[in-house]
Amino acid sequence: MTDTLTIRRPDDWHVHFRDGAMLRAVLPFTARQFARAVVMPNLVPPVSDVAAARAYRGRIIAALPRGAKFTPLMTCYLTDTSDADEVARGYEEGLFAAVKLYPAHATTHSAHGVTDIGRVMPVLERMAALGMPLLIHGEATDPAIDIFDREAVFIERVLDPLRRRLPELRIVLEHVTTAEAVAYVGAADANLAATITAHHLIINRNAIFAGGIRPHLYCLPIAKREKHRLALRRAATSGNSAFFLGTDSAPHAVPTKETACGCAGIFTAPAALELYAEVFEEEGALEHFEAFAALNGPAFYRLPVNEGRVILRRQTWTLPERVGEGDGAVTPFRAGEAVRWRLAS
Repeated sequence: MTDTLTIRRPDDWHVHFRDGAMLRAVLPFTARQFARAVVMPNLVPPVSDVAAARAYRGRIIAALPRGAKFTPLMTCYLTDTSDADEVARGYEEGLFAAVKLYPAHATTHSAHGVTDIGRVMPVLERMAALGMPLLIHGEATDPAIDIFDREAVFIERVLDPLRRRLPELRIVLEHVTTAEAVAYVGAADANLAATITAHHLIINRNAIFAGGIRPHLYCLPIAKREKHRLALRRAATSGNSAFFLGTDSAPHAVPTKETACGCAGIFTAPAALELYAEVFEEEGALEHFEAFAALNGPAFYRLPVNEGRVILRRQTWTLPERVGEGDGAVTPFRAGEAVRWRLAS
């Protein structure tokens, strides 16, 4: 049994920072653990052009703790009216790391998302020519489809036809939650990859209703059956380079979670890396942890691996009940519970 893990400094390939006071409260947790993070663009209004992304990146950099060595990787929110030239300009200038596709009304702040994949085909064709990654929230939004089936249906009806039409388009299917998604990505070529969250590796759908409704465990895509959680754990810890770390850490203030119509999102940033380490240890796969956390993502994004190292030590500590103060406070995932690994300061 090892008591210390030393790996290349990892990256988070999917995170939500929000803006304003929330940005300032949650950013330090990510910046402490990760060298880079792909920042989601679903603000209000969305980050859908070069000017908005440049301004948002400036606010993120201004909110960093003094001395932090952290690079935000900005994304462009894809809408039905997105301009291919604008997207290409942002990518060629090194501002946009990727484009994010939200099916309209699939999740938090996705009202401006894509209503029909055919409407954005000119943008996707341009991206394919550039080698620019497309990041997809993979859920069908037809209300007739059961919420627990929406990922599998999206793969069948949207993702697979898209990949057949544009096989050269480089795609990340984000925060996969099902055995179907794991199998699809695992059988695909090198132009398709997937991120996996810590919380989907740890909870199944029963957890949302354990002893009553647990609003802080509600996220989209929603947690699935136990068989899907086990499939995710096998994929994450397998060493397969198609799978890599993306927390989808999504903070919402307590009053917006503990309400009649609570927001979707789980805030894992305060202990993200430690939670992943627990999973890899439980699966007897610590030898694959560095690849999942620090190597596979840069390889897909065609970015250099980070030169720095981080150290995790076997040390039990307790997550705080709240982060922040007053009506802006956020409840982290596993609040008040013990974690077995700790990132060295």
